[in-house]
Amino acid sequence: MTFFEELQWRGLIKDISNPELEEKLNQGGLKFYIGADPTAESLHIGQFPTFLMIERLKRAGHQPFILVGGATGRVGDPRGTGEREKAEISVIEHNYDKIKAQMKKLFGEEVQLVNNFDWFKNINYIDFLRDVGKYINVSYMINKDLVKRQLDIGISYAEFSYMLIQGYDFKELHDKYGVTLQFGGSDQWGNLTTGIELIRKLDNEEVYAFSMPLTLDSTGKKLGKSYGNALWLDEEKTSSYEMYQYLLNFEDSMMEEYLKRFTFLTKAEIEGIMKAQKATPEKRIAQKSLAKEVLDFIHGEGAYENAVKISESLFSGDIRNLTANQIEVAFKGIEPFQAEEANLVDFLVQFHICSSKREAREFIQNGSISINGDKITDLNYQVIKNDSIEQKYVVIRRGKKKYFIGKF
Repeated sequence: MTFFEELQWRGLIKDISNPELEEKLNQGGLKFYIGADPTAESLHIGQFPTFLMIERLKRAGHQPFILVGGATGRVGDPRGTGEREKAEISVIEHNYDKIKAQMKKLFGEEVQLVNNFDWFKNINYIDFLRDVGKYINVSYMINKDLVKRQLDIGISYAEFSYMLIQGYDFKELHDKYGVTLQFGGSDQWGNLTTGIELIRKLDNEEVYAFSMPLTLDSTGKKLGKSYGNALWLDEEKTSSYEMYQYLLNFEDSMMEEYLKRFTFLTKAEIEGIMKAQKATPEKRIAQKSLAKEVLDFIHGEGAYENAVKISESLFSGDIRNLTANQIEVAFKGIEPFQAEEANLVDFLVQFHICSSKREAREFIQNGSISINGDKITDLNYQVIKNDSIEQKYVVIRRGKKKYFIGKF
């Protein structure tokens, strides 16, 4: 397959602005850009296939520019479902720094990062209307899908103007750096083509754009933060273990599509994985293959193995096999209590693991209490710091699934 044919096979191309782009993508040597507004501290899993295109294009010999929208983040783009909330400038600036760092981590320090606030902060409003707004027809703007959908429920002038700003971004990068290609999700198509129109009218030059299909879940909803089913790429917001569990639960019906879009696995490798998946679906081979590729790319080599170790230790009850750091990751949602050395019966009551000493004795004698993975049936057992994990954590399990975390 040519590079373009591979992108089509992976389901990564929806629209292209000009048939000439196919050969240009195959040849390499284009300067391209993609934009990300700092509306959050991190990209999410639904955006990952789109931004992974940066790496695909790099490997095909193209030069990336990543625009983090310090200006466009102040305005907000139409999403077709209602007006975005106006974010505080301090929040936008904080998010900008976080997204910038994330991009460098994912795609390398050599990637050129730009901020559209650097040129918009000095642009006079009247000049912008005269030099940019004069060349884009309102009927052209209204007919863009997201704008058209949002007109019925109301759209502010600010969000309506967003495509002019993004269009000018393309012209600025074209004029300053020689960028001739922009890409993004299919919901950005109207914004992508506005830049092409502007450059064609003002510079009399042909530039290009392509859009990618949105990543959907099995119900047809976007994997995005607006829909409540997102997972953040920032490890501080979503741990490797949490992401592993999330990916492991993807439905079989989505796996071939996700393996194509989320990974660099070859056609033969994906076909082999799907064949094994169909033969033994209970092993979740496809989900594990996806998790390994995604985790190791986003969080670094070894992230997958670490997540698997935590998962297997929790399943087997072998808590002592975990480090203190892995305990923190595994039980991220459980607030630790300040532990004190005590007899187990008193310990269980004192820290509200059992409601009374009688209940505590019953749980212990029935084998329903485990300390750091060890089942305890001795009523005289002493909980001591020296027996905690790295002199720090004691993990109590009551019954099969109820966990409590003590911190010395």
